[in-house]
Amino acid sequence: MLVINKDSGIALYEQIYNQLKEQILSGQILVNTMLPSTRNLAATLQVSRNTVESAYQQLYSEGYVTSKAGSGYRVESIESNLLKEIDSVALEEYHDDEIFRSDFENKLNNPGFNFQYGKLRISDFPLRMYRKLINQILLSSDIEHISAYNDRKGELGLRIEIMKYLHESRGVRCNPEQIVICAGTLIGIGLLSQLLLQHTNSIAMEEPCYDSVRSAFMNHGFQIVPVSVEKDGINLDLLRNSSAKLAYVTPSHQFPTGAVLPINKRLGLIEWANTNDAYLIEDDYDGELRYNSRPIPSMQSLDTKGRVIYINTFSKSFAPGLRLSFLVLPMALMEEYQRGFSKYHSSAPWLEQKIMYRFMKDGHWSRHLRRICVLNKKRHDTLINTINEVMGDHVTIYGKNAGLHIVLEVNNGLTEKELIDSAEAAGVTVYPVSNYYVDPDNDTNNKVLIGFSSLSENEIVRGINLLKSAWF
Repeated sequence: MLVINKDSGIALYEQIYNQLKEQILSGQILVNTMLPSTRNLAATLQVSRNTVESAYQQLYSEGYVTSKAGSGYRVESIESNLLKEIDSVALEEYHDDEIFRSDFENKLNNPGFNFQYGKLRISDFPLRMYRKLINQILLSSDIEHISAYNDRKGELGLRIEIMKYLHESRGVRCNPEQIVICAGTLIGIGLLSQLLLQHTNSIAMEEPCYDSVRSAFMNHGFQIVPVSVEKDGINLDLLRNSSAKLAYVTPSHQFPTGAVLPINKRLGLIEWANTNDAYLIEDDYDGELRYNSRPIPSMQSLDTKGRVIYINTFSKSFAPGLRLSFLVLPMALMEEYQRGFSKYHSSAPWLEQKIMYRFMKDGHWSRHLRRICVLNKKRHDTLINTINEVMGDHVTIYGKNAGLHIVLEVNNGLTEKELIDSAEAAGVTVYPVSNYYVDPDNDTNNKVLIGFSSLSENEIVRGINLLKSAWF
């Protein structure tokens, strides 16, 4: 007997399918039994014949029943023991999932103070203007482009606006044809990996560094050459002594240490690239966000021989969920890019590109940058001042005055894991630094990563005071 609940929110055909499937697997409906005709079952359940037919078709497509024209549906022989085992596992997974969901919901309902890096406040996002631009584009003749494949490197208008912005704010010298728009930094890293593998299969990377980028290079077949980071950035002597022909660096705000590469080291890096016929990948992921000085010009602005590949993202300054980033390729690589990727379509959605183009062209982008720099400077200053006030000489702060995070060294005898666990017990979430090392020494590491872009100033003060109580 089948029972249908029209108020359950579950499609009627799905209810019929699920009950018949369960009865077949449990043996309540025997092998070779003919299912009721669609007409009779529809009349019995007071549903349409199409509803019953949809349920039967699903059973047929999964192999629970067979069908011949004019003869209805007959139950197949099923390996029931195996299916019972599968069902048992599925039931366990369901309960595990319920436990996970419950735990996750508890964290959502009682989030405490989460010093997560890279998460932005929705109140910082220009939602009203973004919605207005969406509506304007949807109602314009430009919307025809959404039904077609468009410029393979990304929308030309957006590339022109990015070119202007980079030249004015970061000193980057390029033309729009050198810019490739991507759906996030890691997509861009994937393209670069394929492009550069013909030159070398190893890459020097800062140690520590952004672990997702390191994984992306490894997944594309690169051997990683870790090069330690000093107080002023990557160790040039170690890089020179390596056999690498490619290096990935974050010179304006090293991730995660926050070190800033001075001009002499920048020139030294470019000289290394020129001398060794090598390339530098400059990741300028949050170069706009400086709080007590002007943004530092990009390393690409010092490059005269086309050895620096510049990459950046809108994720730190606008919205990570939109997945918009871009590459600026040296002219020396443009011919190779055209040869290898001229058939590739842009990975970034056309509508998001068009909205960003309008946002930049109409002047909203520069106003937005000024606004979020002010807001994040207040959060940054509140964080630094509160730490200094309540923790004093017991801690050392790395990477301040820029970006959306700091690294905090805590001198209380606890390891990284102990610091994180004790903070969690106090209702505060901080994050490990060890994840960003190829070979972390967790027993001696006493540093944690603290992001501040998703919290209010009041939440920052309360969270740091809780950390002080947990650690000292």
